[in-house]
Amino acid sequence: MDAESGAERGTTERVLTLLGLLQQRRVWTGPELAGRLGVTARTVRRDVERLRALGYPVHADQGVGGGYRLGRGQELPPLLLDDEEAISTAVALLAGAGGAVAGAGEAALRALTKLDRVLPTRLREQVRTLAEAVESFGGGRTPVDAEALMTLARACRDEVEAGFDYSSGGGVRRRRVEPYRLVASDRRWYLLAFDLDRGDWRTFRLDRMSAVAARTWRFRPRPAPEAGPFVQEGVASRVYRYQARFLVHAPAETVRAQVPASAALVRDLGDGSCEVVSGADDLDFVLVHVARLGHGFEVLEPPELARRCRGLAERLWAAGGADDPAGLPDASGPRES
Repeated sequence: MDAESGAERGTTERVLTLLGLLQQRRVWTGPELAGRLGVTARTVRRDVERLRALGYPVHADQGVGGGYRLGRGQELPPLLLDDEEAISTAVALLAGAGGAVAGAGEAALRALTKLDRVLPTRLREQVRTLAEAVESFGGGRTPVDAEALMTLARACRDEVEAGFDYSSGGGVRRRRVEPYRLVASDRRWYLLAFDLDRGDWRTFRLDRMSAVAARTWRFRPRPAPEAGPFVQEGVASRVYRYQARFLVHAPAETVRAQVPASAALVRDLGDGSCEVVSGADDLDFVLVHVARLGHGFEVLEPPELARRCRGLAERLWAAGGADDPAGLPDASGPRES
């Protein structure tokens, strides 16, 4: 039995080595592969068949310049990376997670957590050192600690509790959470988590965290809100003094192209119009921004905003030289009696 296990292990290692060779170069001849593997050409052919059975499209071309080459399949099979390739890939993914490429942050982080699961311990220190040497300039996402990002990603993946010091309201408090999802906006990274001390779902900014640590205590996932919309609404609305809702007479995709995702949540109503949810500490501020979109709109809530809308319209009407602001058409709701 030990001899059979040893033979099977030897075959598996040889097939994986063959796959690595095929990924390194476009074409290998049979004798070249046999020489690298220390086997006969017949064994190479058998190992090629084993790879094909696993879903790797290995093509064999005859004649001068022919040989074995790895083709493109319909599905993405596992890739074999050597140490240098794994380190470079992890660092590149960390840069992508940092927001160097628009829309690539969350995909880069998912790929990085998959790589992290299999990355040897001996390579993790090299990845961390190289990641610290990578910086960017100009606009983009607010920088976050790469190790904190990975710690929270692992905690989400492994369903273990996490803790961190969080800066908010002029103070710093230790928070204990069940981490659910990491969400990237155009500016920042956020964590959607269940706050164990407050007993509710909360959104946390990663750039306000410090001393991030994962615990060994596993939790059973709770029914959770949809991560993206929940975080977006929190960022765009719930953190402000006022929450405003507008009915905008324009397609949702048109309005989304005009409004940053961090500034408002745009809901498609399916009839060529959309609902815009935004927040502000000054109602006139959010009102002016919606008016500047250039579409017809109606104030849905709060009632005070409809009154402010009328007042702002009268001031603008008067500023344009009109003598009778009371004659302004009422398009924003009833005036306050």
